[in-house]
Amino acid sequence: MSWDLPCPRPSCHAVILEGDSILLVERGHEPYRGYWGMPGGAVELGETVADALRREVLEETGLEVEVGELVTYRDAVARRADGSLSYHYVIMYHLARVTGGDLRAGDDAARAAWIPLGDVPSLRLVPGLAQVLAEALVLLTARRRSTEGGT
Repeated sequence: MSWDLPCPRPSCHAVILEGDSILLVERGHEPYRGYWGMPGGAVELGETVADALRREVLEETGLEVEVGELVTYRDAVARRADGSLSYHYVIMYHLARVTGGDLRAGDDAARAAWIPLGDVPSLRLVPGLAQVLAEALVLLTARRRSTEGGT
């Protein structure tokens, strides 16, 4: 992947929940090799965020998804020892729902797996993943309550 700074690069990741499990991938490359995160990656020039998210999830997990609403975003900024900018990604996290495919790790994912939500805290997670997951669960709980007519 070639990218010349001077502007942040958009990236997108999928929050995919089924029952009491979340789909996570173990990163096979740096940064954060060996850490677990949500499937996703960089948006290519000319590609919509939704198209990028569908492509990245398919490449990393073998699954096709329908892209849902935006949960949150985060900035990922890293600097070299001399203070110069190494990278700056603006990462958008969207809900997504599996519509097809067969689960298998691919592209830069070493593993892809459905992880029970109760097991997530025991994993080595990419920074910020736990907070994003918490925000997604709050959003889904609020949505469920509004569709059930609760408050």
